[in-house]
Amino acid sequence: MASSRPERQAPPEIYYNEEEAKKYTSNSRMIEIQQQLSERAVELLALPDDVPCFILDVGCGSGLSGECLTEQGHTWVGVDISRPMLDVAVERSAEGDLIHEDMGYGIPFRPGTFDGVISISALQWLCNADKKFHNPPKRLHKFFSTLYASMARGSRAVFQLYPENSRQLELITQQSMKAGFTGGLVVDYPNSTKAKKMYLCLFTGGAPQQLPQALGTGTERNENQIAFSDKRERLRNARGKSLKRSRDWIIEKKERRRRQGKQVRADTKYTGRKRGPKF
Repeated sequence: MASSRPERQAPPEIYYNEEEAKKYTSNSRMIEIQQQLSERAVELLALPDDVPCFILDVGCGSGLSGECLTEQGHTWVGVDISRPMLDVAVERSAEGDLIHEDMGYGIPFRPGTFDGVISISALQWLCNADKKFHNPPKRLHKFFSTLYASMARGSRAVFQLYPENSRQLELITQQSMKAGFTGGLVVDYPNSTKAKKMYLCLFTGGAPQQLPQALGTGTERNENQIAFSDKRERLRNARGKSLKRSRDWIIEKKERRRRQGKQVRADTKYTGRKRGPKF
């Protein structure tokens, strides 16, 4: 029902308060879904292999999608309107730079800054007029036009979104094209009620690009699903990533933060060691 959608309950900066932000990031099912959506969005970006890129995460929330970017070796900046969500991202030691900003006011970066853009479950919020002076078409155009300027030519922006209806989807795509983007919609598993996911894949010019192939559009849906999962696994193995939360993973993470000029505690024999039970 439309009334159950977060966008219809309150503006994002109010809906994602401290309680909701912590609940969002402590829900294992939510974390799993967010990771899957983020990995698919990064795949649709079609970034060059083994080349670290500078990525913008729009509506980054508590940094769950940013973790996917970090694990694949990219540097990122996250923008979100909810300060409690950003506070949780800081608590979780998100490795991207975080900015408290309403994307409806535009993207405040220099031209050609980013090699790619992802956004998970955020874009549809701009279709709402949460304040008297909000005009959804104007806010969308402001967002897309400043975003287009901030991206390197030939790069992509991928938005996973939940439009409420076809009118919202038409409004979003119309304003993105007015801003100069080309591209279109990639719908994974279009015939499935639960698995169906929409990704708006936008291009910023350069050499002609074709829309990526959607998942689950063939007769063998399971084969498509397995192929996507296997590809993610191959990418992880190829990059030689350590198991998450292991000693090697923690040391690698600390090294990345040192290279970024951030303060990190010195490594000791206790680094990465599991703590015993508290009595």
